[in-house]
Amino acid sequence: MRMSKSMSERTAERTDERTQRVSLSEVNQSISVPQTDSFWRNFFAFLGPGALVAVGYMDPGNWITSVVGGATYKYALLSVILLSSLVAMQLQHMSGKLGMVTRQDLAQHTARRAPKWARWILFIIIELALIATDFAEVLGSAIALHLLFGIPLLVCIIITVLDVVVLLGLMHLGFRKIEAIVALLILTIVLIFGYLVLLARPDMGSLLWGYVPSADKVSGLSATDARTMLALALGIIGATVMPHNLYLHSSIVQTRRVDVTDESSLERGVRFMTWDSNVQLSIAFVVNSLLLVVGAAIFYGHSSDVTAFKDMYNALADPSIAGVIASKLLATLFAVALLASGQNSTITGTLTGQIVLEGFLHVSVPQWMIRLGTRVITLVPVVIIALLSHGHEQTLDDMIVYSQVFLSLALPFSIFPLIYFTSKRSIMGKYANARWNTALGYLVAGVLTVLNVQLILTVF
Repeated sequence: MRMSKSMSERTAERTDERTQRVSLSEVNQSISVPQTDSFWRNFFAFLGPGALVAVGYMDPGNWITSVVGGATYKYALLSVILLSSLVAMQLQHMSGKLGMVTRQDLAQHTARRAPKWARWILFIIIELALIATDFAEVLGSAIALHLLFGIPLLVCIIITVLDVVVLLGLMHLGFRKIEAIVALLILTIVLIFGYLVLLARPDMGSLLWGYVPSADKVSGLSATDARTMLALALGIIGATVMPHNLYLHSSIVQTRRVDVTDESSLERGVRFMTWDSNVQLSIAFVVNSLLLVVGAAIFYGHSSDVTAFKDMYNALADPSIAGVIASKLLATLFAVALLASGQNSTITGTLTGQIVLEGFLHVSVPQWMIRLGTRVITLVPVVIIALLSHGHEQTLDDMIVYSQVFLSLALPFSIFPLIYFTSKRSIMGKYANARWNTALGYLVAGVLTVLNVQLILTVF
């Protein structure tokens, strides 16, 4: 009995799959890569997709959960950020490998191989996760515009529709230009929060100890505090390990023109895709750590005063909260970083909306209609909530936190299919996950599922 397919059979299957609709057809295979073993030439050629993936790990949804987590429990939740980042590296490597080796993204694999009933369930869950993701991005951008320019919040929410128009224009410039803009916005966020942390002068001993997982950090907490800490921890996980990024990464790695029929070319592609992913996710880890450190070093003891973006903005200019470093300049820098984060996340969220719709439903409509449709679907509930809350920012910021917890609930529904596909030699050939990696992946997905069930039981 044959246990695996030959190289020629796998190549034929990949060729057959590439005759179907390709992922993000307007940019698929659009970027050439050097045919050389030079490390730096290859590194810079493949550098880019990881930046778009990293954006999802530092979007506005992270800000509330991380800053509030630091303001409430000081550095204790840094260990959650570290573990989440390591899990992200593992999962994104699987995702990038799936797309590069098979030339099919995660949505396409799911639609092709899952039973019809499972395919529809997974599609609905990932669409809800996309709405939750876009919810945080839209509100983050809108609140930043409101803080910077004083425009009514509801008007700012409507203005975010223009993001789609901007993205359409960027797509015509080439995917490399998008990657460069995203990288510039990431650099803006890193510099601003690095500056805030330098001014805050955190206790480095306590900060480094925060990265060490320890039961002592939760011992002595009341049942209510323990539930709150669990909700924040799951919110950080949901905001850090984003379900939509697993679909996104498996698609955008295909922008590199790698010859999958040439083993040396494919091996080089997988190797440098991994470098790109891990380097960029390390930067995202730094940003998320900076967010929590800002909450711990500046806002600790004032957690009830910084539960919303506007609260954080005002607190940075309030000497009674931020101390001697308080200034209007810091508050403005915070809003600029928030706007950069929201705009970055909008680009990747909209791209993922297209990937999921095309992959699951095989839709054949103009690209602008897909992008505009995904944004309108998100805007409807955002506008309704804004109207019902009369534009009350605390309510909207609370909804961002809840959206991140929902993402954590939705995460296993993306992880399990990804691990399954990448563990099958019939799909991945020699690039299938090692057994230990598959076992670890399933363990991570299982632990997240158990924690999510526990959260549901404690909350409801």
